[in-house]
Amino acid sequence: MKGKIVKGIGGLYYVDTLEGVIECKPKGIFRKDKIKPLVGDEVSVEQLSDGTGLISEIHERKSELIRPEVANATLAMLVFAVNTPKPNLNLADRFLVNMEMAGVPTILIFNKADIATEEEIQTIKNGFLGSGYEIRFISAKTQQGTDEVRKLLQGKTTVLAGPSGVGKSTLVNQMLGVRKMETGQLSEKIMRGKNTTRHSELMKIDEESWIFDTPGFTSFDVMGIEAGELEIYYPEIRESIGECRFTGCSHISEPDCKVKEKLKEGLISKNRYDNYVMLYNEIKNRRKY
Repeated sequence: MKGKIVKGIGGLYYVDTLEGVIECKPKGIFRKDKIKPLVGDEVSVEQLSDGTGLISEIHERKSELIRPEVANATLAMLVFAVNTPKPNLNLADRFLVNMEMAGVPTILIFNKADIATEEEIQTIKNGFLGSGYEIRFISAKTQQGTDEVRKLLQGKTTVLAGPSGVGKSTLVNQMLGVRKMETGQLSEKIMRGKNTTRHSELMKIDEESWIFDTPGFTSFDVMGIEAGELEIYYPEIRESIGECRFTGCSHISEPDCKVKEKLKEGLISKNRYDNYVMLYNEIKNRRKY
């Protein structure tokens, strides 16, 4: 039978099938071939006489993320709080670069808008000026803006990610709605923490919509690219490639740089540009060690 991995703990995988959720182990061939099943994988399962199963095939992935380590996400929602805790926009940029690398569209969600000032909201908007990312300000507590977020999830498999303490789990419960009780029972079966998400878990909103709840993070590395490739993964920089005076412009120290012109004109965020420079140098210097 076919199913979807909704949780993985300690070498055991829980697969949602038409027969219900089945506890499975992967066949030994996957370990031999150094292939790791991921939450979100669509798989084929051979059911055993004791009710458990063996994962016999992992179907082709639409996308694969390293962190959070999930498969087949078609949308990412990066969740921060507006002010409690204060958002780390450098951390946000690192996540966004990784999603650009994976080809997964991202929407920025800033929770706790009910206790935010207009100045705080405007500061966040300015922090992503010119990037093209959609930004939503919501309150999971008061349900402000959550109906609009729910519409964005329709027909998607969405990975919800962000630091701890920003209200991700509350938002997940809002999105699940009438399925909350059923999901709670499933979560208990597969040892999901009540308050803190320790493992990525995939939950069904409806027959066409799924949501990953993922562990919070406080750091995020950008791996697998050279410094000169970073410009590709900043949309506001990418659109100016080829318009600078020098071919291969790093957009840092060269004269007649289109990106720096846009920065000077206030068309792109200084915060995003500063983070780009920081990441560029970090990646460039990494090769020395």
